[in-house]
Amino acid sequence: MIDYLREENIDENLIRQVKVYRKKNKAYENRRIRKPQYKFYGKEVLEEALAALLAGKNLLLTGAKATGKNVLAENLAYIFNRPVYNVSMHVNTDAASLVGADTFKDGEVVFRKGPIYKAAEEGGFAILDEINMAKNEAISVLHASLDYRKIIDLAGYDQIEIDPNTRFIGTMNYGYIGTRELNEALASRFMIIHVPSITYENLDKLLRDTFPRLKQKYRKAFIDLFESLRLKSENNEISSRSVDLRGLIGAIETMEIGLSPYKALQIGLVNKSFDDFERELILDTLRSKFPEDIEESIFDE
Repeated sequence: MIDYLREENIDENLIRQVKVYRKKNKAYENRRIRKPQYKFYGKEVLEEALAALLAGKNLLLTGAKATGKNVLAENLAYIFNRPVYNVSMHVNTDAASLVGADTFKDGEVVFRKGPIYKAAEEGGFAILDEINMAKNEAISVLHASLDYRKIIDLAGYDQIEIDPNTRFIGTMNYGYIGTRELNEALASRFMIIHVPSITYENLDKLLRDTFPRLKQKYRKAFIDLFESLRLKSENNEISSRSVDLRGLIGAIETMEIGLSPYKALQIGLVNKSFDDFERELILDTLRSKFPEDIEESIFDE
């Protein structure tokens, strides 16, 4: 990951501090320390995130769909060599699902530790996905964890002191059904980074890294298609449903299995829209970039 940071031209002072941190705070063998499937590309955002985490701060990553917020969070955890606890936030999230609750085991009442408790114990990175979908009263249990107190108070149990290596990384999109504004008390406990849409150059890097056998002309065609759909979405010609980077990558993966590019892009991008008129607009864009029958392989042998 240090080589990856240098490839992204990250400030050498930040890289040096990351190396010092990793040497000073060695993590125990932990199956939750996982190499991310994809790399995050974006020098400025990476530098901001590294600086905040090195300073002991928590992060809130905001931005539109397909900007790579979760990919960034997973990359940061791996760069710092910390175990990851992914927590999907939703309207039914409560304090017990975050911190833990009493349960029966072998005829006795014991405390079942939640992901926040475990991250606090192990000095892990807790990724709070779609944090603005949970009710404010549920997340309020984290207030003392996120500020200078660094504690978790459990009713009927001892107070838990949070490992100094623990970091909380929240991600959020605006405008999704079920989302809400974060209250000021919670937002003030994060350093907030707005993650911009992936650039043409960084998307090219991502596809080259993920699919090294993909022929250049087809890689460029996939990027052009994705950019065209994003532009149409920004101009309110179509919704953002088909501007789906996961869907594009998934489509190319099915092409490796043998599905034709046209059909793969249909199930990966086009069919994400459930409106017939919109789907026809997306199909027109697809037809302008890809013929229905491509005889040659899109991958190098």
